[in-house]
Amino acid sequence: MQLETKHLKFTHQIKGLICLLFLGYGTVSGQEIVIDSTDAIQELSPVVALTDSVIPFQRYKAEGVSAVVGEYVVLDSDIDKSYLELEQQGVSIKDVTRCQLLGKLMEDKLYAHHAKVDSLVVSDDEITARIEQQITYIVQQFNGDEDKVAEFYKKASIEELRQDLFETNKVIYLANQMQQKVVEDIEVTPEEVRQFFYDIPEEERPVFSAEVEVAQIIIDPIITDGAKQKVIDKLNEFRRDILEYGSSFATKAVLYSKDGSASKGGLIEGIRKNSPFAKEFKDVAFSLLEGEVSEPFETEFGYHIVTVDKVRGQEIDVRHIILFPDVTQRAIDQARARIDSIRTEIMADRLTFDAAARQFSDEVETRNNGGQLINPISLDTRFDLNKMDPEMSAQVYNLEEGAVSQVYSDRDYTGKTSFKILSVTKRQQEHPADYVDDYEKIQELALKEKQIRAIEIWQNKKIKDTYISVNNDYIDCSFSSNWLKN
Repeated sequence: MQLETKHLKFTHQIKGLICLLFLGYGTVSGQEIVIDSTDAIQELSPVVALTDSVIPFQRYKAEGVSAVVGEYVVLDSDIDKSYLELEQQGVSIKDVTRCQLLGKLMEDKLYAHHAKVDSLVVSDDEITARIEQQITYIVQQFNGDEDKVAEFYKKASIEELRQDLFETNKVIYLANQMQQKVVEDIEVTPEEVRQFFYDIPEEERPVFSAEVEVAQIIIDPIITDGAKQKVIDKLNEFRRDILEYGSSFATKAVLYSKDGSASKGGLIEGIRKNSPFAKEFKDVAFSLLEGEVSEPFETEFGYHIVTVDKVRGQEIDVRHIILFPDVTQRAIDQARARIDSIRTEIMADRLTFDAAARQFSDEVETRNNGGQLINPISLDTRFDLNKMDPEMSAQVYNLEEGAVSQVYSDRDYTGKTSFKILSVTKRQQEHPADYVDDYEKIQELALKEKQIRAIEIWQNKKIKDTYISVNNDYIDCSFSSNWLKN
């Protein structure tokens, strides 16, 4: 987004900080993904803070050139597409102007242009892997119908969309690297943090949401050896059909595999040794030659057989079939009785929650920390009550510090039922920012403001040094940055 150049009141600072600098490249699953006006995938925030002058939305000739930035061209049709994308995201376009969208598009191209000038490079393999994630996510939003995806994005086929995404994703990666390079050495001193905080009028200082620290105890139903062996025998049967009778691994995966890759014949592309898959899965996959089929093996997610479709340098494409053992109702009832008994001991003060988690919880990741949960976003133990998982929030929202929730059941993606109890180990109510208590959060805000200012300075300098041409249709725009070089 366009970045303000003045030292704004705190409410405006926060808008700038929310929009922030980087073209986020985290996991796909948590955000809405759309194609931007140059056919590039963008992960859109629900917050749209646009600050350029208002010119009513009107359509221009489809392939008219709106602007040129270095080697990149922005078309009028790109701006039209941006409006459609905002509407697709449920964002009101009533007060969004063509000037604002053009300014945003020119800013993206400026970063990418200078990334090339500075010889920043990106890996084609990395881009390809990213595209496959994006395509998979988009297709899921259309209930697996690739033809509808292609039609929506006005492409002849999903393959044409994939090809178009390659170059536009490369631009996004280059822009991201350029932004990272600009701010990589920026730090804030304690004095700068203090100055940042006390420059904010007291009545405009941020109010931090209520936060909790949460511990949990999980009890899983016990899976019998017989249920495990039944799954292993089934996978061995599949393997025998494939190796001895020529059955298709992909067809078996479509018919029987129990995860999301089943619709693609169990295909998982572009796995590297450092990819985020279970260690046992990678160890088996990388031990196979093309066409080999593994023996059944277990990971924390279930039981698998794997075959290697293709070896591409340091990457492999694999197909897998995953099955889960059946859980009996008797095992479920026993697990419920067990966690009820644990909760009773805690409530009677015969056992602390910490000790119970260490002794009884079936979740390995938290057991040794007394059940203490780590926030996957901030990587600390604090959870914003307004942003945490809704199901967990419902359990702890009204719990006092030290209190224990009722037992509740939870199902993971495999359909397995577990039983949980939660305890609030620490609670902080919603409160105005306090310099001492909230120093780390204030430090982060101060750093982000300094990064924004660095980007502004860099951007203003590069605009002067870069060939930029803006169509006469936009000469009356009051851009936040000096794109018109007045």
